[in-house]
Amino acid sequence: MRHAVEQLEASRIREVANAGLGRDDVLAFWFGESDEVTPEPIRRAAVESIERGETFYAHNLGLPELREAIADYLSGLHPQVGAERIAVTSGGVSALMLAVQLLVDAGDEVVAVTPVWPNLTAQPAILGAAVRTVPLRAEQGAWSLDLDALRAAVTQRTRLLILNAPNNPTGWTLAREEQQAILDHCRATGTWILADEVYERLYFEPTPKACAPSFLDIATPQDRLVVAHSFSKSFLMTGWRLGWLVLPPHCVDAMGKLIEFNTSCTSVFTQRAGLAALAHASEITPRVVAHLKACRDTLLPLLAEVPGVRVQPPRGGMYAFFQLDGFPDSLDVAKRLVTEAGLGLAPGNAFAPEAQGWLRWCFASKEPRRLAEGVRRLRHWLDGQPGI
Repeated sequence: MRHAVEQLEASRIREVANAGLGRDDVLAFWFGESDEVTPEPIRRAAVESIERGETFYAHNLGLPELREAIADYLSGLHPQVGAERIAVTSGGVSALMLAVQLLVDAGDEVVAVTPVWPNLTAQPAILGAAVRTVPLRAEQGAWSLDLDALRAAVTQRTRLLILNAPNNPTGWTLAREEQQAILDHCRATGTWILADEVYERLYFEPTPKACAPSFLDIATPQDRLVVAHSFSKSFLMTGWRLGWLVLPPHCVDAMGKLIEFNTSCTSVFTQRAGLAALAHASEITPRVVAHLKACRDTLLPLLAEVPGVRVQPPRGGMYAFFQLDGFPDSLDVAKRLVTEAGLGLAPGNAFAPEAQGWLRWCFASKEPRRLAEGVRRLRHWLDGQPGI
């Protein structure tokens, strides 16, 4: 077995979830997905595709009509994106791994902004890259980027910079001027940017296009930029495993080869579901975002009233990331909350060492009263702790 694989850490989120398996009384908020099923038009499109017998291989880069639909969708949010820049992937995870495979050799230097979903730092490490991190700064429950520290970390030796904004788990979002400064710096150093923008539509600030700032708004097609997207979050399609990449035109043929050697292609009936999702995007996604904002606005005030909790409302995403004073070991407290309180949260140190003492709460709940009950359980558990 390769040393890089042996050194991978098992998911701490899964470790907490495993502690609650088989327990119907646990309120689970540990995974990053809604408990609402995929909308009916999307499900129906997949069923109809299967009934038509569309169970064979497809083009490596995706159905031409889906690539066109994704390009049209993005072009409604950002400057024109051509279908020739789109590669359809078997989920956002696959999109990110394929991007890293495209860009990173063993021994390359990769910089990632953390805390972040652990796959984003594990993927380059699997390929033998040297991963360095630039931590966000936390103050009173809010996270921000030290732009000078990032510029100092990204040098001409840096092959790839990985950014996730809106961010899982913190909710931190890049401002336009920060994106421009980062793009300008990476142009000067020759560094590629991998922008994980899967949460761009789950954005709660008022904007003309109802999405977070994107590198696609300021970059040219020739820039060293790869943007990863997914149908999972804004279309309630986590289990479908359908995503896409936006690439410089000269990288697309190579990406097709990588997809061939990874998964061959994405299933046709899943792509038909993606086409239906995009056809109904104007009705599905605004409803999802409005519901998530209502969930956020239900949970955050209740959490903020809990003694020892420090938290700020996230600008984007589907997570409340909060610090719990007096409990420095995130994994330990998350496991205890499952077994002793019936409350399932993700430990902060799953996302970075600097997030030790923090907990992530996915507030994408079909029934907001579950969120209030979760806070009640947290309060009750804290009341029973000695010295708290």
